[in-house]
Amino acid sequence: MIARTWRGWASKATADDYQHHYRTEVAEHLQQVPGFCGARLLRHHDGDEVMFTSITFFISMDDVRAFAGEDPEQAVVEETARRALTRWDERVTHHAVTIDLRGDDH
Repeated sequence: MIARTWRGWASKATADDYQHHYRTEVAEHLQQVPGFCGARLLRHHDGDEVMFTSITFFISMDDVRAFAGEDPEQAVVEETARRALTRWDERVTHHAVTIDLRGDDH
């Protein structure tokens, strides 16, 4: 399994807008990608901004390319997200998941 990690920052005023975008539009898009295994959106207050870390999981790099295109390290930042964010990583990182521990669902 591959973990795709990306960060973006929003002002406190627009952070909820980005979170809503992720929960709706991003989630809907990802559900259509073959090999998509799940996602987590982390939220951290970072001074005057809110930092979001997105971790998406795919079966293989081929599945990542189905989502991201031929340059899989290029961040996919839709226009709605660009309006809510103040800045973001232009490049993402990919990691092989070597241990996957899961606890009780909460």
